[in-house]
Amino acid sequence: MPASSTGKPFVNNCFKLASLILLALPAEPSNGLGQQAPASSLESLVAAAQQAQATHDYAAAVSEYKQAVRREPKMPELWANLGLMQQQAGDIPGAILSFHQSNLLNPNLYVPNLFLGIDFVRTSKAPQAIPFLTKAERINKSDPQTPLALGRAYFVTGRFSPAAREFARATTLDPKLGAAWFSMGIARLNQVEADAHKMSVENKSSAFAGALFAESLEKQGRFSEAASLYRSLFVLKPQPPCVHSELGFALLRHHDTEGAVSEFAGEQTAHPECGLALLGQARLAIEKGDNAQAIKLLQELLSRDRGFFTANAAILLEGLASDQIVSLMSYLSEPSADLPAGVRNTFIAVFNDVEQPWDEDRGVPESAPFATAKLIPAEGHSAGNISAEQYYAAGNFEQCSRQLDPVTYAAHADKLRLLAACAFFAGDNERALTAATALETLQPHSPEALYWSIQANQRLALKSLARFQQLDSNSARSHVLLGDIYYQLERYDGAQAEYTKALAIAPGDPAALLGLATAYLSNNNAQQAMETAEIALERAPDDPALNLIIAEVLVAKTQFAEAEPFLKKSLTAKPQMLGHVHALLGKVYSETGRTRDAIEQLRMSTSSDDTGSIHYLLARLYRQVGDTKDATAALGEVKAIKQRRDQSIKKVEDPELSSLEASQSDTSDR
Repeated sequence: MPASSTGKPFVNNCFKLASLILLALPAEPSNGLGQQAPASSLESLVAAAQQAQATHDYAAAVSEYKQAVRREPKMPELWANLGLMQQQAGDIPGAILSFHQSNLLNPNLYVPNLFLGIDFVRTSKAPQAIPFLTKAERINKSDPQTPLALGRAYFVTGRFSPAAREFARATTLDPKLGAAWFSMGIARLNQVEADAHKMSVENKSSAFAGALFAESLEKQGRFSEAASLYRSLFVLKPQPPCVHSELGFALLRHHDTEGAVSEFAGEQTAHPECGLALLGQARLAIEKGDNAQAIKLLQELLSRDRGFFTANAAILLEGLASDQIVSLMSYLSEPSADLPAGVRNTFIAVFNDVEQPWDEDRGVPESAPFATAKLIPAEGHSAGNISAEQYYAAGNFEQCSRQLDPVTYAAHADKLRLLAACAFFAGDNERALTAATALETLQPHSPEALYWSIQANQRLALKSLARFQQLDSNSARSHVLLGDIYYQLERYDGAQAEYTKALAIAPGDPAALLGLATAYLSNNNAQQAMETAEIALERAPDDPALNLIIAEVLVAKTQFAEAEPFLKKSLTAKPQMLGHVHALLGKVYSETGRTRDAIEQLRMSTSSDDTGSIHYLLARLYRQVGDTKDATAALGEVKAIKQRRDQSIKKVEDPELSSLEASQSDTSDR
């Protein structure tokens, strides 16, 4: 969460609403309160407090209210208003005491419950905040600031799913509340991270974990590795749907067209319900310039399930050359396409929306005159007798989803699995997430539940963040934040686009330049990364992150001596980056003949070694200095890391490693 998420702007918004409690003060003393000061004296104190508040003299307002509560200590509204003025004056501990006193006198007042919750979150007591905010939400169901505050309390306590639900409630009450959209996106991404961690601990050998890892490799442009991993999943059961088609797209991106054709065709034969196979075949047709065949396949997909098509159109166009996309769009407008107007408009709208798929002002026309194909019941049977499984087998995912209610089938794992898949494929991510959550409740260690939760939350996070960006579209900050999110999701093209937009609004923005350079580097565009980092270094020559980017590019170019001064400036980087800095310095020292210095640097970087490369280099250097014992230990670590990395799914032979082991064995024998 951003540092400002519980700061003054949020509190001020709440204050504007809550200050209306001033109107609730009685004009006469309350009955049953014993001897009281004249009403006029109390009214004069409140009037003076209001006047001080109007001129933003909160210290004076606090003074007036303190006198008022001394005169009338059993009036909860007075204590609440004292708390509000203390809040504005920056006296949070004092405000908490006043709100607490008001709450003791009347537990059902909205303002004390709201602000006690807000202030407990601000003072790192989020668990104490939740009961007050929950009560405030029951008292006032129309104020979006309450679920926004409650969502933040849940977030701070690590309860990301409840946090997202509260943020969603806030957006329902105020669709233009940018803070709620942003917070919801961040909460969902944190839930993705929590689910992924649980998957890696409990189900790392499952096909579901392997599929997620393969997707990550694809996002990094490591298509060959992704393809190898997908192949290793075929023998594992259960497995996610459409694994062969996922492999097909990995092969397509690796320019193995023949392999992709085989995978898509095989998937369509074995699993005709898999829309990804049709999507892949349409993609192949577009690349061959056969737009007529592509549109024919896409029409079939559209007739099966509109939601699937709209949710997956981005996959079809991702990585296509711009002239191929222009050709496809031009074909749609030609009379030879022979398409009904509604279908043509749907295609054009969806393709136009691929770059901004959740723009609420540019949706697919709901009035498009075509109907999703439906199964025809057998003679003597009604449509109600068609099962969800039959709809799924026909690729009618929306119909399948409608047949299944997550509450009715809360105790049926097979139905929840089916619902999660159908809802996700139909583009109903909320329903898919509901099914996944119910499945995890029923089977707490289910890899399938985690898989669908991760997939649905990722989509929902991007939707929320895209909406936030639309609400704050002219802000460089919003583009930088969205770029950071795309980078975290390894969507580097999207990150580059957002950082570039930020720089168009605020040329020279340090965060945008750093983000853009980092995205270029991660997207294997070393030259652009260096050029961007050099521009940023003109303003901040000692910035460790920028120096590290320059050093990475120089090391990749084997310009080791030139990289060294940049790496030394990077030694003040964030702690989580220091391991990488030491590893690069070790590489530089190794290549420039300083073996013992290299060993010292590499030893400091071993905790960051997730590929085995650091320990492998250490083993070589240990051998050079005659330290066979440590060389053997380093090789053992290489093996262990590789086994963990392959997640017990696939062991990869490393000829270079085998050669080093053999030579190490020879040395030991001597």
